[in-house]
Amino acid sequence: MKTAFVTGITGQDGYYLAKLLLEKSYEVHGTVRRSSLINTFRIDSLISEYGDNQLKLHYSDLLDSASLNNLISEISPDEIYNLAAQSHVSVSFKNPVYTTQVGNLGSIAILEAVRHHKKDIKFYQASSSEMFGGAAKEVLNEDSPFDPKSPYAASKVFAHNMTKLYRDSYDLFCVNGILFNHESPMRGETFVTRKITRAVGRIKLGLQKKLTLGNLEASRDWGFSGDYVEGMWMMLQHDKPDDFVLATGKSITVKEFAELAFSNQGLDYQNFVETSDRYFRPNEVEYLLGDYSKAKSNLGWEPKTNIKDLVSMMVEEDLLLAKREKVLMNEGLLKPTWENPS
Repeated sequence: MKTAFVTGITGQDGYYLAKLLLEKSYEVHGTVRRSSLINTFRIDSLISEYGDNQLKLHYSDLLDSASLNNLISEISPDEIYNLAAQSHVSVSFKNPVYTTQVGNLGSIAILEAVRHHKKDIKFYQASSSEMFGGAAKEVLNEDSPFDPKSPYAASKVFAHNMTKLYRDSYDLFCVNGILFNHESPMRGETFVTRKITRAVGRIKLGLQKKLTLGNLEASRDWGFSGDYVEGMWMMLQHDKPDDFVLATGKSITVKEFAELAFSNQGLDYQNFVETSDRYFRPNEVEYLLGDYSKAKSNLGWEPKTNIKDLVSMMVEEDLLLAKREKVLMNEGLLKPTWENPS
């Protein structure tokens, strides 16, 4: 049985990756930040199904290098997936120091632990399409130059380069997965795609009047997280370490995503969507489109879920959540905390 160590296991990608690895009979260890509130809701179903036999959680933090080193020495994993980050781009402008500390110090701490460990460990670093900057409308691949336009993107460039440096300097099996935007029903509700699909469910059931967004013309290459974590795993099964772009090869605007989501429920987005300057980034990335041909030819990876099916998947799940909210509101057990409640 192989053993995997996953930072950020409680996030969207952490859930789908842990699910994939557990189904492949891995023993999976994940880090959880200590909190007064239980924050494992995304992986609760996995905890119930696999328990302590195959899925083991550990309190740790990317800023605590000693804790990370001790865990890696104790677990002695075959594979490490570094998914943890302060991953919200807009928030990174408000919390640049924390964003940078987590992204930079965390990756170095793990790389150092891998370098000094007696066992050969394969390491995956979660890079991001935000590193490219998206100034020009061009297709981006592994050789495209980086031009980060946020503290989040800048921290990802640093971790990306350090991963390459450790690979070249110490002959380690370290890879960077440059993932373009990937969504799912597990996506955090402050991310624009999930914010849209959550609003669709509530508006359909009369729980919300309007949805406020920022730049409707920003265009992204959106895929499904469940497809992308398979690509992560494939990178570590490859015969040599390398860097790979994972994308769909298609880019649509926020406006087009909203149109798809609202029309899924027979609604016209123009009747409900408003814009506000407070949701615009200080330095906007206008356009991102990825070329995944290297991953296809070397790994045999390609996206399985198209944008229409992805949107439908998210809307259907958020409609169910809205129905539960409506029942609770009718019983006087829930007060709306979302914007523009009906």
